[in-house]
Parts: sequence; C-alpha cells; structure tokens
Amino acid sequence: MTELTAEAWSDALELYRYSYTAVSVARRAHEEWWFDVAAIMRGQTSEPRGWLSLDPDADEFERRDDPLFPFVEAPATPAELVRFRPRVTEVPRSSVPSLLVLLGVPGLDVTESTEFDRRRPEMERRARLITSRFPDGTLFHSNVGWKGANPDFYEQPVRLTDPFSRYGWDAGLIAVNTTEVAMIWHFDPT
Repeated sequence: MTELTAEAWSDALELYRYSYTAVSVARRAHEEWWFDVAAIMRGQTSEPRGWLSLDPDADEFERRDDPLFPFVEAPATPAELVRFRPRVTEVPRSSVPSLLVLLGVPGLDVTESTEFDRRRPEMERRARLITSRFPDGTLFHSNVGWKGANPDFYEQPVRLTDPFSRYGWDAGLIAVNTTEVAMIWHFDPT
C-alpha cells in the first residue's frame, strides 16, 4: 500500500471529486467525541496535519448566514447528546472501504454508476488510503442502515439514513480514535 502522505491523502480524496461530499478531520479535543463532531459540523476545526479537507459549501451564501450549513443541528450540551447517539451505528472496519467508495458514487448505488467495474479498483485503492489514516482501534459510525454483521455496501445500496442535514437525504461516516475525529459526509440536495 502507498504510504499515507499529504499528497496521497489529496489523491485519495479525489474519490469525492464528482459528488457533494464534505471531508473534515479534526484533533480530538473532548472525551465525548460527539462534541468534536459538532465542532466539525460548525466549521470550528482545522485539519491537524494541515492536509486537504473538502468543503463544497465553503463559499456559499448559505454558509455566511449559518456556519452550520448544510447541517441542521449539532449537539452543544450533554443533554442534546441523547438525540444524537442513536442516530449512528458502529460500522465494522472491514466494511468501511465499501462505504467510503459508496459515498463517492452519485445516488449511493454502484449498480447505477456508469463504468463502476472499470473504476472500482482505483476507487477502492483510494478508500483503503483513507481508511489507513485511522489506526487499529478507531471506531467507525454511520447514519446508514444495513443488514448483517459485516455489510458490503456494494451489495446493499443505501436505502435508509437518519439525515443530519437540511436535505432529505445524506449519508456519512464518522471515524473516532484517541487523537482524531473525522467526518466524511455525502449530501443529496435533490
């Protein structure tokens, strides 16, 4: 596998070039990681390694009016965490690469993606690079529904999510370890 460097990370994020997907990594600053996720959602963090982040709404007028845009809300108090915890489920590490690829596919369904079989090896290489940033012991969570203990998201296109945004449809992955928290979040504004 390619060594993970700033350049390799930038290349890996090309997975999301043609989708409305935000990617942010932040230093873990709280015992309760949801507060770090909330800081990411509000745009109050910076990439701890100085590497590329993706924010498709950075220059949009909606963001000037509301720094939380496109998210609807973020937990600000311990009491508010009660609403957020059940909105995500832990994803096994073995399923993370297929979910990362899926988040870069328009419509979140590989069967509808043109030339997916041809593009799949390169997409999977990039997904493995993204996953490699997060060491063993990292916990992964998603708002996507699935069946089985080790879902393959190519076989289970996303049919159910618990949206975090102003849109009726969004899907994402949260990665949490002792030093970093990341959000990779796909939005469908249609």
